[in-house]
Amino acid sequence: MIIYTVEQGDSLYEISKRFSADAELIARDNELRDPSRLTVGQTLVVRTPQTLHKVAEGENIYSVAQKHGVTVNQLWRNNPHLVGGTSLREGDRLVINDETPRYGRELAVNAYAYPSVREDVLRKILPYLTYLTIFSYGIEEDGELTDIDDERLIELARAYGVAPLMMISNLTPEGYYSPELVRLMLTDTDIQNILIGEIIRTVAEKRYGGILLDFEYVPEDISGAYAEFIERLNEKLGSGGYPVFASASPRSEGGESGILYDGHDYASLGTVSDGVMIQSYEWGYMYGEPMPIAPADKVRDVLKYSDGKVAPERLFLGVPDYGYDWSLPYEAGVSRAEPISNADAVDFAAEKRAAIEYDSVAQSPFFKYYDRADGTPRAHEVWFGDARSSQAMLDMADEFKLGGVSVWNAMRYFPQLWLLINGMYNIKKVLR
Repeated sequence: MIIYTVEQGDSLYEISKRFSADAELIARDNELRDPSRLTVGQTLVVRTPQTLHKVAEGENIYSVAQKHGVTVNQLWRNNPHLVGGTSLREGDRLVINDETPRYGRELAVNAYAYPSVREDVLRKILPYLTYLTIFSYGIEEDGELTDIDDERLIELARAYGVAPLMMISNLTPEGYYSPELVRLMLTDTDIQNILIGEIIRTVAEKRYGGILLDFEYVPEDISGAYAEFIERLNEKLGSGGYPVFASASPRSEGGESGILYDGHDYASLGTVSDGVMIQSYEWGYMYGEPMPIAPADKVRDVLKYSDGKVAPERLFLGVPDYGYDWSLPYEAGVSRAEPISNADAVDFAAEKRAAIEYDSVAQSPFFKYYDRADGTPRAHEVWFGDARSSQAMLDMADEFKLGGVSVWNAMRYFPQLWLLINGMYNIKKVLR
């Protein structure tokens, strides 16, 4: 598997010829919307499969898997254009065996999804997952849970051998994380007892495979109480085979501080939970200055900070699959960036005739363009992710011997990320 960066004058045919690859497969793998139009600085994932199969009349995915001695999940991962389906088109060429994974070890892969996720998108992503975290149950002031429409996602996850995780957060109906709600819950034993009972009942009734606690803006003075709550919950659920995970904001030595960070004590969370999912993204965020979403140098600092505090096999590195488009000049408290998918960012760069550049320190792509939305030229700066930035994150997962990665989110399909995960690791499965 090769990551190629498009240069001036390149064509898909010339690139495929250079690497003895198939141009049609490159276009299909990278979901190129117009294969005849490539953008300078755009990345392409180039595969040279070891075994291909031409679909004959009457064959389906099960018969092809049996014929070649591979799993159906492997066929889905090697051929995402099948959209996790079972029927095949006569004459279609399927990738049976790809190259040996770069690191040759298991990696747990989690991704988040809202109940509104499109089913075709989710079916493409599920074969790559260990866990699917469904966003999100809330908490009432009396400890009761606010319900969500999650049955369809639980059923789909289990159909693909993926363990669905019940996510519980202190997110309010108004859309903000409430530190007051966390304090109330963590300092009142009666409310905790109600909440724990609600969680246990919901996990059993809806057939969840575990839970993820996402308590944000935890006041530092009750960080110990947060760890004690997780420990209590794990004692109740762990004996039944239900893992308990916890989210954590990204911290580094001498770096970020404040209520977003200080209540997440890595050492405590790593001891009382089955895994810590670091939200290692949003350095560049909607209301902040233009910058990379997950700069590699900052992410590395977070992993260095976590070393010795959380056992690496319990640590999940957060991986983003989105970008932002900022209007310039940036005005603090006024400016608001627009979210953009990684695939749309490349197409948008082509539309604006903007060359994609690459920050080698942050290991992130970006480009600049002008528009005339208000009748006068206005500069924009776009930071997003591509195959190079995804590979940088996945390389760090092996360098630090992490147990997993956690992708935000599964609401869109970013082909290059999933191709790389499949080409670099064996995906861990816990649901049999």
